[in-house]
Amino acid sequence: MANIKLIPILRDRTGAGMMDCKKALDACNDDVEKACDWLRENGIAKAAKKSGRIAAEGLSFVAVNGNDAAIVELNCETDFVCANVEFKDLLKKIANAVVLAKPSTLDDANALSLDGSQTIADAVVAATAKIGEKISFRRFAIVSKNDDELFGTYLHAGGKKGSIVVVKGGNEEVASNIAMQLVATVPTYVRKSDVPAEYVEKELKIRIEAAVAQGRPLNEKAYAGLRNKIAEEVSLESQEFILEDKVTVGAYLARVHAEVVSMTYYIVGEGIEKRQEDFAAEVMSQIK
Repeated sequence: MANIKLIPILRDRTGAGMMDCKKALDACNDDVEKACDWLRENGIAKAAKKSGRIAAEGLSFVAVNGNDAAIVELNCETDFVCANVEFKDLLKKIANAVVLAKPSTLDDANALSLDGSQTIADAVVAATAKIGEKISFRRFAIVSKNDDELFGTYLHAGGKKGSIVVVKGGNEEVASNIAMQLVATVPTYVRKSDVPAEYVEKELKIRIEAAVAQGRPLNEKAYAGLRNKIAEEVSLESQEFILEDKVTVGAYLARVHAEVVSMTYYIVGEGIEKRQEDFAAEVMSQIK
């Protein structure tokens, strides 16, 4: 029989449920240290069962340290978990660890220590076991700037979209406005001149073929205008500024004497194929 006085101690140290703590103490003859290991080992086993699930929800977070900034994405299975305090805390800890260490790869990042007690990889596994959903540290990006440049950062909807922009000139408000613009219009390039000719020609061919299929073929004179339009659609400076009507981002930047040096943004879950649940089939499978 477990010593009930040790249960709250074990709960505080591991965050595990009361009954799990009791089982651990029973299995380890009331040795708290061994019980911590027992829970961790069993937590890893539980987490492994969830490894095949799809974690397409989640949040992004931006951490800044001097001339370095990091954006990270932490995923979970349901939007409900995004409101979990422990999930958010883990996300912030990962971002802060990444911006300090500036790892080169995701493997390097996962090996980083959190609070000197466990690695990021171990913390993610522990969170999976405790929260009850698959938690996944999906990606990160490190952005650096010079002393005469500014960071602009923005998190939309608590982190569903996140961005970092490096701006030269202007001020912090300008940088923040451009960071907000990124997640609103998701441009691919900063300016039209950055758009590769290969991309423009490929997109042009697709649109020409689509026009022919719809019975309204384009003439040669329309090609130049369409090329310009294609480049404008994916460039930040050509887009309409979200905070002013009939003003492009380029015009706004020129007015405040600023230029965008680099831009980085995450749309959480982008590129992850979400599982389509068939609840009727699931119920029937349980009945059978």
